[in-house]
Amino acid sequence: MENPIDTGNTAWMLTASAFVLLMTPGLGFFYGGLTRNKNVLATIMQSFITIGVVGVLWVVVGYSLAFGPDAGLGLIGNFDWIGLKDVGQEPGGPNGAVYGPFLLFTAIWSLVVYVPVAHWVFAYDGWLSAFATNPETPDIGLNSLDFAGGLAIHVNAGVAALAAVLVFGKRKGYGTTPMEPHDVTMVVLGAALLWFGWFGFNAGSAGGATGQAVSALVNTNSAAAMAALTWTLLSWWAGGKPSVVGAAAGAVAGLVAVTPASGYVQPMESLAIGFGAGALCYFAVRLRARIKLDDSLDVVGVHGVGGIWGALATGLFAAASVSGLSYADGLFNGHAQQVWDQSVGVVAVGAYSFIVTFVILKVLDLTVGIRVSEDEEELGLDVTQHGERAYTLDEGGVPLSPGPVLPAPPMAYTAGTAAPTAGQAG
Repeated sequence: MENPIDTGNTAWMLTASAFVLLMTPGLGFFYGGLTRNKNVLATIMQSFITIGVVGVLWVVVGYSLAFGPDAGLGLIGNFDWIGLKDVGQEPGGPNGAVYGPFLLFTAIWSLVVYVPVAHWVFAYDGWLSAFATNPETPDIGLNSLDFAGGLAIHVNAGVAALAAVLVFGKRKGYGTTPMEPHDVTMVVLGAALLWFGWFGFNAGSAGGATGQAVSALVNTNSAAAMAALTWTLLSWWAGGKPSVVGAAAGAVAGLVAVTPASGYVQPMESLAIGFGAGALCYFAVRLRARIKLDDSLDVVGVHGVGGIWGALATGLFAAASVSGLSYADGLFNGHAQQVWDQSVGVVAVGAYSFIVTFVILKVLDLTVGIRVSEDEEELGLDVTQHGERAYTLDEGGVPLSPGPVLPAPPMAYTAGTAAPTAGQAG
């Protein structure tokens, strides 16, 4: 007998999905504000067009490979549900959650890196999946708890960003030319949109309008608030002034860190996760600057470090009383094994993501090239890659059409640019 459709659960999932969709353009504003004004359109476009690329691939083949019946060893799904074939309206399945080269990278990375990892973590028969420890399924999983994507999304993307930083190298002028965010108001707007959308991201991963969804929503807000406050106070203590960018980045760090734990922990524990995220990510970003690692948007420091902390913190604080799942207890609730399971998940996802991302970028670099020329870097990605400017407050600047792009007049642009990076897409 098929499970009946619950209209309340369906309504919440439709709403949560719309919330999540808003996060991607929100991320574009967040990152766009952090770049210089000659690269803001290119940065926003990288986020926006990813909806198009992944939205199509997900329907055609991505969903089947991520959540379809396992093809063997819990590594990848099969093609049974290609084109969403036989994926009907009935409830079921697990919970989850240079321009041409950029499009190629996005398509390849989503299918070769994200989709397998999503299968490992979220599919019932994935080798890392907590679902696999359910008494109703074969006990083949390692029980790596990931409620909404801390492992599959944030550890995955953060480590991939590190690989990208190493392949791309430093921007022209890095360390000598000022490269501060061009629009802090845009950064705060993007963070606010992300915070709003994250309620759908985390609470929607409960799969319905349930008590666990309520816990996830409360925990999401609590962790973000604590992380924003922590980062702000640390920046005030270290620099003498509370940083607005720091408050926005701290909120995102808290959202990242609480993602895997949101449906498994109590509110006080979510505050601890937020505090850890604010502090660890703040010092990670300072360390990045000190060692001159040119991660222009601090994806490694916020998503990578925040995602790793959140995954491990889930192993510390998870409480079966929140989720109602007997296998979802952490160290502080008498199940030390959970820390090991979370650590295996972090290492496995991180190693796979780094190696495969590095190889993808190297191959693309040797074949089609992944970095613009120095002249294009000087002019900025908006004009050279898209033929448009974000701001036209004066009549000067580079002619957009007809004909090729001409050199910029004196003082029209600031030297240096943000080369496109894989981390900007996740």
